[in-house]
Amino acid sequence: MKRHLRKEIKTKLAAMPADEAAAKSHAACAGLLELEEFQRAVSVMLYLPIPGEVDCIGIALSAWQRGKTVLVPRVSMEQRHMLAVECRSLNDDMREGAFGIREPATGEPWPIEEIEFIVTPALAYDRQGNRLGRGGGFYDRFLSHADRRAVACGLAFALQVVDEVPTEPNDHPVDILVTDEEVIRFSQRHG
Repeated sequence: MKRHLRKEIKTKLAAMPADEAAAKSHAACAGLLELEEFQRAVSVMLYLPIPGEVDCIGIALSAWQRGKTVLVPRVSMEQRHMLAVECRSLNDDMREGAFGIREPATGEPWPIEEIEFIVTPALAYDRQGNRLGRGGGFYDRFLSHADRRAVACGLAFALQVVDEVPTEPNDHPVDILVTDEEVIRFSQRHG
């Protein structure tokens, strides 16, 4: 079921023209920047986008302009986990990490309990806050960390919102989902 849904969403994303993806990314990011939870946060974790994901680089630029600490994931394949590492510039010492995703080559891990807002990518979300990642489980393990206090916010194109994402016990939902068309809130646990 997950495999079929991943394939279906990847096909839809690949068919989206670049100019449409750019416009929809801009709309989704604008919605996220309006969130009170984002505006309040001093430390924000963002992903570095790959093709088919909402381009959230504008959020990083806005966060730096507002004096926020920007963190990005660094994956350890050996240990099967993800760390948040401070990123001071998109020109920082970057390398190609797991799955071809850019990540900081250097930098100290940031304590998860000190992160206030986490922007998560996924292939699909449903209207209950469940997310379908790319199958590695890195975000699920990161979001389920006992010390996490951050609001978890999904960022996606509207076409990535489906009726139901198949879930397993180790899957971890998000608190808010922002798309190019709407903001959906699922949980008040971080209000």
